[in-house]
Amino acid sequence: MLSNDFPLDTKSIHKLSSKGLCLQSFKEQVDDDLDFSLELWHSQGLNILKDRGYFYFATKFMSIEDAEFCIVDIETNGSKIDKHQIIEIGAVKVKNGEITDRYESLVHCKEINSHITEITGIKAEDTKDAPNLKKVMYDFKLFLGDAIFVAHDVKFDYKFISLSMQKIGLAPLLNRSLCSLSLAERTVESYRYALSYLNNSLSLHPNATHHRAMSDVLTTYELFKLSLKNLNKDIKTVEDIIKFSKEAKRLKRPKFDPLKENQEEE
Repeated sequence: MLSNDFPLDTKSIHKLSSKGLCLQSFKEQVDDDLDFSLELWHSQGLNILKDRGYFYFATKFMSIEDAEFCIVDIETNGSKIDKHQIIEIGAVKVKNGEITDRYESLVHCKEINSHITEITGIKAEDTKDAPNLKKVMYDFKLFLGDAIFVAHDVKFDYKFISLSMQKIGLAPLLNRSLCSLSLAERTVESYRYALSYLNNSLSLHPNATHHRAMSDVLTTYELFKLSLKNLNKDIKTVEDIIKFSKEAKRLKRPKFDPLKENQEEE
């Protein structure tokens, strides 16, 4: 999920994830010194390497077992980046199915409306001693590194965090990303794919507090493990799983809601 400011076109980005991009195509689109650009992009979370004269995302050659995934969730006081901000962030790093590190923080916020408080349980006074957005974004950027960014409906979390980083003077995110919702649609049969529904139907995280960042991260982690368990054995690399999550056929959903049926039986 690359920034609109990223200089390579869609076709070239696809080649980086598949058959490779030649040097000439790279130089035609990148005005700066190529080595400098590669270092700059790496600092933004994107690692590109050269192999036999062609350039590739490093994740093209990275096995799922060896890769470092960062599962992320944010809570915000609204959906518009120009008016609203992150009020809580949670993340865990996962390697070979195991959590290796975690990061979570409330974010200082002067105003949180009652609707958001009703959903999240977070009030403005709860954040009065929390670090400001600049501190949290710097800390999270260091935590994330060049890990694969994973979230449930990843577009919102990725874009909001990336724009928040730009808001406080950092460069946008360039990390490779993976949507746990899209992946679940292709690996886990369910009537619905909202995280709360999946948690209720699959008992992913029994003590979950929905719409709190770390709780939703841990629920997503359990879902991610289940999806990995159900993957076809032919899917071996990070780029394989990213492509699968976008292009593979979705599983057929049940015609009736099993949770509703169970409630009626009770």
